[in-house]
Amino acid sequence: MLRILVFITLSDNGIETIKSNPELPKKETEFVNLWKGENILENFYISVSKKSAVLIFKDIDEAKCKELIGILPYFPYMSKIEYHDLNKQF
Repeated sequence: MLRILVFITLSDNGIETIKSNPELPKKETEFVNLWKGENILENFYISVSKKSAVLIFKDIDEAKCKELIGILPYFPYMSKIEYHDLNKQF
């Protein structure tokens, strides 16, 4: 079963902007919940520091995955985004 793991790191300035605008986290959560409801987001993890996140998508290709990440409210504040194709074993 193919999956796409997305590893995101926020910039230091981005974290400060997000913390100072309570609407940004709410909007970001709406996307995560929508994707979960559409059954394309299998897992979502946030680091304890809240500087990075891991998302695991299923049933979409990498182009669609990049398109979805690009519409996130946090996208302008991301300093690094890595995409990894995975083959789920169990």
